[in-house]
Amino acid sequence: MKHVKPYTKVASYEAEKGTFKKCLLLYSGGLDTSVMLKWIQEQYDCEVVALTIDLGQTADDLNVIKQKALDLGAVEAIVYDAKLEFAEKLLSSAIKANADYQGGYALSTPLGRVIISEVAVKIAKEYGCQVVAHGCTGKGNDQVRFEGYITTLDPSLKIIAPVREWGMGRQEEIAYAHENNIPIKQTAEVPYSYDENMWGNTGEGGEIENPSLEPKLPAILQWCKTIEETPSEPTYIKLGFEKGVPKKLDGKSLPLAEIISACNKLGAEHGVGVVQLIEDRLVGLKVRGVYENPAATILIAAHKKLEQLVSTREENKFKTLIDTQWAYMLYAAQWFEPTMHHLNAYIDDQNQKVSGTVTVKLFKGKTTVVALDSPFSLFNENLATFEKNAAFNQNASPGFIEIYNLPQKTAKGVYDYDK
Repeated sequence: MKHVKPYTKVASYEAEKGTFKKCLLLYSGGLDTSVMLKWIQEQYDCEVVALTIDLGQTADDLNVIKQKALDLGAVEAIVYDAKLEFAEKLLSSAIKANADYQGGYALSTPLGRVIISEVAVKIAKEYGCQVVAHGCTGKGNDQVRFEGYITTLDPSLKIIAPVREWGMGRQEEIAYAHENNIPIKQTAEVPYSYDENMWGNTGEGGEIENPSLEPKLPAILQWCKTIEETPSEPTYIKLGFEKGVPKKLDGKSLPLAEIISACNKLGAEHGVGVVQLIEDRLVGLKVRGVYENPAATILIAAHKKLEQLVSTREENKFKTLIDTQWAYMLYAAQWFEPTMHHLNAYIDDQNQKVSGTVTVKLFKGKTTVVALDSPFSLFNENLATFEKNAAFNQNASPGFIEIYNLPQKTAKGVYDYDK
């Protein structure tokens, strides 16, 4: 096996060979985790319990993944249904925070890592596993999320990260899989890898990695139609919000997970929520990914407009700062940092009045909020209308302007920067 250079363990939580007998592997069934299921048994001489967590992903048959893990030598293969918990606990918070990292990424993977870590700690304890293994590389954010969260939730657990240790590149992994009869989807011709949950699907690999190349969207997209394939007529939907959380779709009360699933299908049909983003990774790298997050795009657009309708100018101004900080902290593996608790407390408080109905138009990749209604709306037709009315005293406007403009006028008279 080819190594770029020897891997030296330096952190106190990294497990050493011979110090444990049972390992919990966070198992997706993809290339990395399938290769490592076999590799861990060989290199660490231990039993492996495979844990696959159902977060609403659609591309894979979880029962097939479970059997695949058993076929590769796992002593136990667990499929844990976390869909409702994921939606109600984390995605509701994401909607209220208008989740967006650097322009269109709704943070599906960082959100998923929180719930996966929580479940992993729970299952590791139940099955007597001393170590948790994950499939993250040494260049990504997810290693920081998993290792930080798991050791925060249970400092007694140790970690192994085989991708950091073995030094194999993607093509070497594919070769290893073929040599060991490990079934995988990736080939040299189709090198893409995905991370999927109900909130979004992230595609990486191949030409996606190089910003100078155009991603082949027809080959990459798994959920959404390309714009060329979308219908020639728009679709309109109505979303009912209560305290910032979607509760109704077209007048029907549904659990949040079902609303998300339905919006994913509707949005995907119209090519909504496809984002090509060059992001700043936590470890300092610039990388590009192709994201599909149709439901997130729809629900956040609707929530944001409704929030703006019921909030004052100062509330809306400050909330953008709070939302940005929330997104950056979540992205940066800081869900359990106390500041995140305080941010969520503020966000929850402001969202107490974010209730009402939002009508959204889906068409040719765009999500447009076309109508809003709320019992807490700050819109006053008699004040805002351009028609003749007596409610707004326009005679008072010049006096307001004179006082409001005084600092600017005074400063300009003292020193003119334009001269």
